[in-house]
Amino acid sequence: MKSPARKHYEQVTAAKAAGAATPGQQQAGEQYELHAAALYDATRTLKSIKSIQAKIEKKRELLPDFLPYVEGVLSEGNGAKDDVLMTMMVWCIDVGDFEKALAIGAYAVKHNIDTPDRYARDTVSILAEEIAEGVKSALAKEDADADALANVMARAAAIVDNHDMHDEIKAKLHKTYGYALRAAEDVEGALDQLKAALALDERIGVKQDIQRLESQLKKQGGQAKA
Repeated sequence: MKSPARKHYEQVTAAKAAGAATPGQQQAGEQYELHAAALYDATRTLKSIKSIQAKIEKKRELLPDFLPYVEGVLSEGNGAKDDVLMTMMVWCIDVGDFEKALAIGAYAVKHNIDTPDRYARDTVSILAEEIAEGVKSALAKEDADADALANVMARAAAIVDNHDMHDEIKAKLHKTYGYALRAAEDVEGALDQLKAALALDERIGVKQDIQRLESQLKKQGGQAKA
């Protein structure tokens, strides 16, 4: 485990290099090179693990070693290409650290930073789809904090709003946002999101949910929106 002094050093030096980098060009510097090498080793380790759950736990174990670097880049970076940073965005989603993933995602979308080629999707699509999947899984747990998860979806939607992506991915985002609002007992908000999902993808599987929510609103004396 890294000492607090080492973590501070990595964060400060990463911030300095990120601030000096040319937007859109490859990030460089001591900390980037060290963490890129560490990520290469980590990726090889992860490839040797067959269990998806075991992979997630390994990422959870490895992630803290990269966070000082991430914090440094987010604090001073100006948009250099950074595969380490973007991989950590995906890892954060995988382990359920949605707040950190959204912080990286917002920075990446602002600066048009691409994800590594191995992900085969652009940053906006990955952020929208993977956050939606992660929150969907989190909602299924007994101790789910529906209000917090609805807030995660609200922030994700705000980050990717007005950016181009496949309708099916955007529909998935609206669907999970609707389910989170439903769990948080915001019936009208949930209904709006599920209708938005259906408008984008007829096969998204929310028609019965919409009918139930409309029925619930009527029973509560509300007026379902047309």
